[in-house]
Amino acid sequence: MSKALDWEGIVAEVHRRKMTMTKLATLNGLDPSTCRKVKTHTHRKAEAIIAKFIERKPEELWPDRYPVRTSRIFDSAKHAALESQIAKASADVRVAA
Repeated sequence: MSKALDWEGIVAEVHRRKMTMTKLATLNGLDPSTCRKVKTHTHRKAEAIIAKFIERKPEELWPDRYPVRTSRIFDSAKHAALESQIAKASADVRVAA
């Protein structure tokens, strides 16, 4: 895994590649100040543009803005079924007219 970068490191990497945040934004159809504002404001598109330009993932550059998601799938092997799920209640079946 690559070394984490702070904002100054991100800007330095963009400049090292002969680009500015303003030019990067305008080349990608954004307002000229958008990429600069990423320092303090979340903007997914601008974050993705910057990350792609410096060959990183947005999650690496801004880990606090991209939390690790956990699975939301119910694991029935770990959790017992609820009483309401076990009950044999008959379904309310209606005939369509």
